[in-house]
Amino acid sequence: MKKLWGARFKAELHESAKKFTYSLGVDHELLGAEIKVSMAHALMLGKVGIISQRDSRVLVSGLWKVLATLKKKSICHMINEYEDIHTLIQSELEKKVGKLARKLHTGRSRNDLVATSMRLYLKEKIVTVLEAITQFQAILLTQAEKNRSVIIPGYTHLQRAQVVLLAHHFLAYVEMLERDKSRLLDARKRMNQCPLGAGALAGSGLSIHRMFVAKLLGFEKPTANSLDSVSDRDFALETLAAIAILFTHLSRLAEDLILWNSQEFGFIVLDDQFSTGSSLMPHKKNPDILELVRGKSGEAYGNLISLLVTMKGLPLAYNRDMQEDKKPLFASLHLAANAFSVLNGVVRTLRVDEANCERASKDSFLFATDVLEYLVKKKVPFLEAHSIVGSLVRRAVDSHSTLSGLSFETYRKYSTAFRKDVFDLFDPKVSAAGKQSFGSTKPELVARQIRLAKERLKDESKRFKQMRHQQR
Repeated sequence: MKKLWGARFKAELHESAKKFTYSLGVDHELLGAEIKVSMAHALMLGKVGIISQRDSRVLVSGLWKVLATLKKKSICHMINEYEDIHTLIQSELEKKVGKLARKLHTGRSRNDLVATSMRLYLKEKIVTVLEAITQFQAILLTQAEKNRSVIIPGYTHLQRAQVVLLAHHFLAYVEMLERDKSRLLDARKRMNQCPLGAGALAGSGLSIHRMFVAKLLGFEKPTANSLDSVSDRDFALETLAAIAILFTHLSRLAEDLILWNSQEFGFIVLDDQFSTGSSLMPHKKNPDILELVRGKSGEAYGNLISLLVTMKGLPLAYNRDMQEDKKPLFASLHLAANAFSVLNGVVRTLRVDEANCERASKDSFLFATDVLEYLVKKKVPFLEAHSIVGSLVRRAVDSHSTLSGLSFETYRKYSTAFRKDVFDLFDPKVSAAGKQSFGSTKPELVARQIRLAKERLKDESKRFKQMRHQQR
């Protein structure tokens, strides 16, 4: 295809240069957003009289036809023929409306066009991710509610620490994911300004109406500085950073489930639909799906680093390096969608082995802190109480006993504050119920958190649905 913007050149672009620079294979995802932006621009051109109202309507009608046509075509057959999605749309529009299509680009540059299309596209995709996170949180809450009475050992340093409700553990991830949503919402809020009309870098000498276009496309207002408008990719970086942190949380959840599914823990059993076998060992049932979720966090991190490195040394304003913003951004969005698609099934179908959880949570050393706090309640200074219980633990280990297996006389040797009721503490239910602080694993507090989270997710689902409808 002849260079669209190449009147000043004597030669066509070399084939190797085309192969290296053409981006249609990636930026075709912007088709819908690009068409919307072009329609808004055409309406604005007609409104301010730069083109006639009739020409404006014909362009909009033609763009609708281009969208319908390109949706039916396979992009893979055109990636070596057209430089990018802008060129493809322009070419198709000329087929629909003739030379009038050449008026569409009046008052804009590809620089502000792509910056606007990307923001519009990303505003929509973020809502999709928000809905996916909310759906997954609901599945976590279902498991939490179903297993409200199950108690497991909680861990620090991967060593048994104190007992917690399994529901409390699931709620921890609900909270992490809630922060992920807040980051994505913050990013979406900051990208809600329209760059169109900034031109290549300096603005336009034509009487364009930027606020009209911004409102028509659902943006809050136009961007304030034309140089920044075309060279800013903070909105993409923020989204990539939010997704990278999201994958940190998904990876940690995957690791917990992998450990719990192991024979050494045995807290859960993964469904056969989300497990794989070994090519050599017939008895194996591997948590490959979760391992891949854990592994793909590296891709999410890499996508963020890729764009950070691309942007770090660029002078103002637009540089062709910025064409490389789309591949990592689109990849991370797809990665998140695919991860939630499979994690929904993994978590929804997993089965909790209550007997193994109960067996593990009866380890008497899990209640050492409860014994410590027992002494504190008896007015023993904390450091002294810590030393007493530590000595009792050492005594139990040295005598190949358990903390609950030591005699009452032994306890009294270490502190006269002990009474026989200290042995009531060696019960997982007593330990969990004894917690007092807000946010703890106390059953009543956990039940309340489940209820509040369900109400919050219901409200958020309505909000995200409204946001999605507003974008159409």
